[in-house]
Amino acid sequence: MATTKASKPARPAYRCAECGWTTSKWVGRCGECQAWGTVDVAGGERTAGRTAAAAVTRPAVPIGQVLTEEARAVTSGIPELDRVLGGGVVPGAVLLMAGEPGVGKSTLLLEAAARWARAGRRTLYVSGEESAAQVRLRAERMDAVADELYLAAETDLGALLTHIEEVQPSLLIVDSVQTFGSADVDGVPGGVTQVREVAAAVIGRAKTANIATLLVGHVTKDGSVAGPRVLEHLVDVVLQFEGDRTSRLRLLRAVKNRFGPVDEIGCFDLTSDGIVEVPDPTGLFVSRHEQPVAGTCVTVTMEGRRPLLAEVQALTVVATSGGNPRRTSSGLDGSRVAMILAVLTKHVGVPVQQLDVYTASVGGARLTEPSVDLATAVGLASAVLEKPCPSDLVAIGEVGLAGEVRPVRELGARLREASRIGFKRAIVPAGSELAGVPDSIRIAAVGDVATAVRAALD
Repeated sequence: MATTKASKPARPAYRCAECGWTTSKWVGRCGECQAWGTVDVAGGERTAGRTAAAAVTRPAVPIGQVLTEEARAVTSGIPELDRVLGGGVVPGAVLLMAGEPGVGKSTLLLEAAARWARAGRRTLYVSGEESAAQVRLRAERMDAVADELYLAAETDLGALLTHIEEVQPSLLIVDSVQTFGSADVDGVPGGVTQVREVAAAVIGRAKTANIATLLVGHVTKDGSVAGPRVLEHLVDVVLQFEGDRTSRLRLLRAVKNRFGPVDEIGCFDLTSDGIVEVPDPTGLFVSRHEQPVAGTCVTVTMEGRRPLLAEVQALTVVATSGGNPRRTSSGLDGSRVAMILAVLTKHVGVPVQQLDVYTASVGGARLTEPSVDLATAVGLASAVLEKPCPSDLVAIGEVGLAGEVRPVRELGARLREASRIGFKRAIVPAGSELAGVPDSIRIAAVGDVATAVRAALD
């Protein structure tokens, strides 16, 4: 008598909630997007057409008849923040601000909340990290107390939604989204499931009631926004607040912006009394010397659409560690500095093989744009040859491995900024577009690094 082999029970499938990757067994990390804690049992197979038609909230209309008044940007009261956002805060928009701990995110948003409230618009600030008394003390120190600014300290999502219903604000600030949780969802606050639920609920309420919303987000070790990547997809604007702990300067950048550009930056100064806008930060990155000093050269870098003058400093000393000279950089890309040293040795004849080389930027500026190459080369040559660079000179250009100097973008805007500050001479790449450059600055167009070094130091 023939026997039939018993069929095995179907094994459950597991799916990543972030990217949809599936696997036959559970794993802690998605094999596709590398996200942790996002793999869970997939639901049963759905049949097509199960979702029935439902009532619509608003009928579809021709795009030319859609009213745009509700989407007009409203000034936040902080011009530097408005600059980054593209004109102001759009009602109903949801913004996510991330940054390192202690960089000043809460301080900036509390200042924005106070200025919004002083304009007669109701504001709700909900803190999940500090008590209401702690926030009040900081607000008093910053002179950020206003009648229309409402404050609450909560960590429960339901309580947060209740506060929104009772206060009816036009601006909502949630600090931070990782501290809130819902009792109806599994997981601890800050987990993937909880963050997704909290964000979806707050964003849904903001869109329905047309409330401008600012969410504070934590960051991971590599500086990216913590939590599921879907959080960045759901919000309208993602802002990155940056700053070095050794410097008071803070930079605000837009990583994503549905309402404006993503190449603008806002500059702030973090003081003991709060945060102050810096509309003209050029002086922070340039030191003033009574006499020209060897090993320094000024350049003009573009931060977004804003030209900023920055000073590159170089120091060279005879190596004392045998056959391995030191190469140390602060604020500059170490690999590009090493490349420029090789170019100086090969194409300019500047002897650096047996020298310890130290390079740095002034004021904690991080200079990663290729246009800084020429100033770095001139500063290094000045340090090795012990010939100071003229104090009224700027050098702008990208250096190639063949020793050539390449054109850079927005050269006219850079030179206009240099002229405004008082610089009289500029070394730029040959063939650059010089339309709109003021006559007060004398231009030296060079095609290679050797010519640039001679023009700067002879």
